[in-house]
Amino acid sequence: MSRANTRARRSQWKASAPNLVKTVENGRVTYSLPHQAKVVTDSAGTELFLEYKGRKVADA
Repeated sequence: MSRANTRARRSQWKASAPNLVKTVENGRVTYSLPHQAKVVTDSAGTELFLEYKGRKVADA
């Protein structure tokens, strides 16, 4: 394949923006990736554990 054809093909590669999910917790708006565990923190900001669909899945 020629250099021109290779570069023309590569120019079509595009990165897509991730679909973020908006959640409101304690008056704070956070955006996160869907289908991914989120970190639960206490009031001081210390990471406590990972949570997915309202259940604890791992210690942080």
